[in-house]
Amino acid sequence: MQAAWLLGALVVPQLLGFSHGARGAEREWEGGWGGAQEEEREREALMLKHLQEALGLPARRGDQNPEGNSEGRGAWATEENGQGEEDEEEPTPTPGVSPSPSPTPEDAITYILGRLAGLDAGLHQVHVRLHALDTRVAELTRGLRQLREVAGDTRDAVQALQEAQSRAEREHGRLEGCLKGARLGHKCFLLSRDFEAQAAAQARCVARGGSLAQPADSRQMETLTRYLRAALAPYNWPVWLGVHDRRAEGLYLFENGQRVSFFAWHRAPSPEPGARPSAAPHPLSPNQPNGGVLENCVAQASDDGSWWDHDCDRRLYYVCEFPY
Repeated sequence: MQAAWLLGALVVPQLLGFSHGARGAEREWEGGWGGAQEEEREREALMLKHLQEALGLPARRGDQNPEGNSEGRGAWATEENGQGEEDEEEPTPTPGVSPSPSPTPEDAITYILGRLAGLDAGLHQVHVRLHALDTRVAELTRGLRQLREVAGDTRDAVQALQEAQSRAEREHGRLEGCLKGARLGHKCFLLSRDFEAQAAAQARCVARGGSLAQPADSRQMETLTRYLRAALAPYNWPVWLGVHDRRAEGLYLFENGQRVSFFAWHRAPSPEPGARPSAAPHPLSPNQPNGGVLENCVAQASDDGSWWDHDCDRRLYYVCEFPY
């Protein structure tokens, strides 16, 4: 072991001297031999590494320095002289961060132009999408216009069908009234066994092409009386006629607005011969009309054809008349 240290003490200074000589030569030829200097440094570092491996010496900081700087040599020299002092650790120089170069006016202009180019591309995409949206809106508007036209045509067709249906119903009601009811001259009477108020009964008759019965003279009255008696016998049912005094009390009009000139009001039965006449009205069949403002619509009794005034909201049978 002492021999190894002795060998190291003899060889290392020579190698270090050789290194100093090489570095001096490098300084002399620095101008044109940069590549040779680099190769010489690498060769020197490799020789030091082999020597340490051969002697079994621990690795030093100087061994890790590829350039073999003066700090490494100083450490070797300290070991040779036997000075047992520890090397003071020098702070490793931290490579400074090179400051960013300040932007030039050309860089600012280039940045602004790049941003403007990006905005222009974005605006172009927006214009393309807006154009597509405008095209789609135009197509939808055109389709909506077509749908409205079709809807208008359909509405007209439906209205025409409704009108045709109304005409067909009126024609059917008129034919049914004249075929199934009683006919006199240019009128046909048809009984309906549905219970309706007077206004609703009039609406039903109009929808079928007619009106509530409006007997204008004794012949029509007699024909209507025979028809109702035959249809409802043996019962006595009141049947709505197209006669009312809703406009003014006591002013009786037909549904077509004409004034009634023929009446067939019910009268209380006459007292038997020899009996004293009573001033009190008959409790079951008083003289008509007797309802005043509370009873403004006229119904005909089916047994004897007499007229009675009733509340217009009462639900009764009704008889319609149709033109022949």
